[in-house]
Amino acid sequence: MTFSLVARCATTGMFGVAISSSSPAVAARCSYARAGVGAVASQNITDPTLGPLALDLMQEGMTAAQAIQAVAARGKHIEYRQVLAVDRTGATAIHSGPNSLGIWTDAQAQDVASGGNLLANADVPQAIVEAYSLATGHIGDRLIAAMRAGLAAGGEAGPVHSAGLKIVDKESWPVVDLRCDWTEDCPIENVATAWDIYKPQLDAYIQRALDPRDAPSYGVPGDQ
Repeated sequence: MTFSLVARCATTGMFGVAISSSSPAVAARCSYARAGVGAVASQNITDPTLGPLALDLMQEGMTAAQAIQAVAARGKHIEYRQVLAVDRTGATAIHSGPNSLGIWTDAQAQDVASGGNLLANADVPQAIVEAYSLATGHIGDRLIAAMRAGLAAGGEAGPVHSAGLKIVDKESWPVVDLRCDWTEDCPIENVATAWDIYKPQLDAYIQRALDPRDAPSYGVPGDQ
């Protein structure tokens, strides 16, 4: 019911997750990222504990491959789970349980891993990986380009209804956390529109959190 990617920007060290599904609010259950550590997507009959577990293990010093191996050993009903991870070096690892739904597959390269289930065809994750690797610019732009490529390659077997984009940088919180929890239109394009609006303001929102005295004003009532 889902296709996603986890990625690292080799230039900035940012990590990101982008995801879409026919189920509602997929990003609320399946997307995890931690500054300086990595990013994880936990999907297919989701166990929301696996994402934080993988990040904890990588923060403790495990590689993505070691963390995914440990998650597979510790997780319950792991044969039903898909878990994707990228670590601070850009190394990636994937667990796709044999009971993943429908057509399921995954693909990975340096700095990016993609996986999906109930797909229209087995080529979708590879299309996502290639699109991310070829894209340029901000990691957010590259994540959106990759999801669009996955959709163009066939996406899910049925229509998708939710999507999300999460990015971490140097701060302890996600600097980007955009979601479309349900729509009858294209949720990926809804998130892309939100990203286009949010991107020019991203640095200002970080500055407001760190020191609002130096933050720019947007001229709205009550603004500084």
